[in-house]
Amino acid sequence: MTDLTPTPNTPGLHVSKPSPSAPARGSAICHCGATATATGDAQVRALVEGYTANHGPAHHKEQGRS
Repeated sequence: MTDLTPTPNTPGLHVSKPSPSAPARGSAICHCGATATATGDAQVRALVEGYTANHGPAHHKEQGRS
C-alpha cells in the first residue's frame, strides 16, 4: 500500500480512522510551508476545515484559479 502522508514535496491532507471506535488522525502540509496535525474526530474536522479554507485549495483561489 502506498503511503499517502503529505510531505513538503507532496503537500496535502491525510485523514485516517482505522475503526469506528478509534479516534481520527489527520495531518496537513501546504506548499506555503504550513503544517498541522490533529487527533480526535472534532480536531480532525477542524483541521480539514482550516486547511480547506486557508491552504491547499484556498491558495489557488487567491491566485485566480478555481
